[in-house]
Amino acid sequence: MEFQANEGKSVTIEANGRTYARHAIQTHFVQVGESYIDLMERYVRPHYQEGDILSMSEKVIAMCQKRVVTEEQVKPGFWAKLLSRFVHQTSAGPGMGLPVKMQFAINVCGLGRVLWAAVCAAFDKLRGKKGTFYVMLGQEVSGLDGFYGHEIPEYEHMGVRIPENPEGVCDEIYEKTGILSMIVDANDLNVEMLGHCSKLAQSDEELLALIRDNPAGQDRQLTPFILVREVPAEATAPT
Repeated sequence: MEFQANEGKSVTIEANGRTYARHAIQTHFVQVGESYIDLMERYVRPHYQEGDILSMSEKVIAMCQKRVVTEEQVKPGFWAKLLSRFVHQTSAGPGMGLPVKMQFAINVCGLGRVLWAAVCAAFDKLRGKKGTFYVMLGQEVSGLDGFYGHEIPEYEHMGVRIPENPEGVCDEIYEKTGILSMIVDANDLNVEMLGHCSKLAQSDEELLALIRDNPAGQDRQLTPFILVREVPAEATAPT
């Protein structure tokens, strides 16, 4: 099999003292409620070999689990509209700068906790420290994607939450398909581990090193699955 990378990404990477090849597996746009086991059988099994590791986007698993919210369910109020004005937008997207996302945070964490996180974040920003708001409110808030259709129009009016029980999902996939996998929340700024199969012996840091450059991409590549395979030493040795 010839490994393929998304535009601007590299097929190979040096990690943990070894060389790995990554294959970006393209799929259809996964709809809410589809089976991730069926996706494994359709898209991954034809390429998977023993020893491979599959990196999965958190969004595709969350879509399968119906972990989505709509604009109709999250209507921004006064505080959401006010607080969202002070959020710094990064190249990864507007984040909590969208009132609908800020309202989601208020709904999940409560207004008091969100206000306190905003105050702490403001003081930390003066000291040059970023990310306090998201750290204080946790993964359920920081991991919310969607409500932004610039790259992926299907997400314009829908928010995608983080998956439920990601380690359990990976273990189920292994039991039913034999595929070793991990679920990550990745963009071009950061890559975060949400969970991995209990059969994987590597640490989170070692696993994340395999995809630290976000080979799945951040736009509408439709490559939620990245197949990672170690390249034998003799294949990389100079001739």
